[in-house]
Amino acid sequence: MSSLVAGSGSTVPLLAVDDLHVEFATRDGLVRAVNGVSFELRAGETIAILGESGSGKSVTAQAIMGILPTPPARITAGSIRLEGRELVGLRERDYRGVRGRQIAMIFQDALSSLNPVTCVGEQIAEMFRIHDGAGHGAAKAAAIEVMERVRIPGAARRYGDYPHQFSGGMRQRIMIAMMIALKPQVLIADEPTTALDVTVQSQIMDLLAELKTEHNMGLILITHDLGVVADVAQHITVMYAGRTMEQGPVDDIYSRPANPYTRGLLESIPNLEAKTGRLPAIQGLPPNLLRIPPGCPYNPRCPLAQEICTHEPAPALLQVEGSHHSACHFAQEVRSYGIHRAVQG
Repeated sequence: MSSLVAGSGSTVPLLAVDDLHVEFATRDGLVRAVNGVSFELRAGETIAILGESGSGKSVTAQAIMGILPTPPARITAGSIRLEGRELVGLRERDYRGVRGRQIAMIFQDALSSLNPVTCVGEQIAEMFRIHDGAGHGAAKAAAIEVMERVRIPGAARRYGDYPHQFSGGMRQRIMIAMMIALKPQVLIADEPTTALDVTVQSQIMDLLAELKTEHNMGLILITHDLGVVADVAQHITVMYAGRTMEQGPVDDIYSRPANPYTRGLLESIPNLEAKTGRLPAIQGLPPNLLRIPPGCPYNPRCPLAQEICTHEPAPALLQVEGSHHSACHFAQEVRSYGIHRAVQG
């Protein structure tokens, strides 16, 4: 695999996703949800996967976790390797040994992810009973300890409370407690701050960063919110219509994006220093994955699109500089001059 996202350390990455393709068979045809996504993650590193709804972010995470609904979904090509071990094609019985202990995932809607009729402490304790064979008393003690670790106030007292008795931020902490209980090597956080207020968002992100450092985990942060990842991620993969549009170090992408889609996302962030004018927005809607437009999938919405963009497929990720890559015919122009100057000539 060509290492597009690589940190320092061992030559074997903790997690390597290489040319991953995922399709869904529907009554209307094949939905190509993920089309050739590749990235690497190393211990102690955070990478972010960004994009609008329907870009393929969550499907990529589900493929890594081995929880794609099959059928209708199936991995048609590519590789997912955990410390060199191939996970694609792994039997479900074997995958159960990977989930929780080696790879864990925090889902975006904690209330629907938690069992509403089982107290939260028991749901956490179950992890220790199933995976470690702990007895009831030891599992309860371990669950209270991990609840305290994620700063649930009065953890022992709240062990017997149910999910609906907690606030949104506290429920997300409970989900985090469940997922870190077995100290996994890789933690995937899928929109972990959705529907939380700004203060709680910051607390959750700080907690994830702290836990990642404490356990030397690799963290994959999936989000559509560019503001969330600016201070926590080292590398970014930007996805659109199941494809990787741009990839590279966070500082490079935030300061000098080399893809019109990435620039559109960045320009859509409210700027408190802007004195006048409307907030820029990307026009149009993401494509129907049953009918992805010819050429670059972003071309119907791209202000830089030219004839080559509508007739020729978007190029494979091209090196812009160092480990910064972009799938755009005009990557250097976008990076050097900004999209508005490039459009003007």
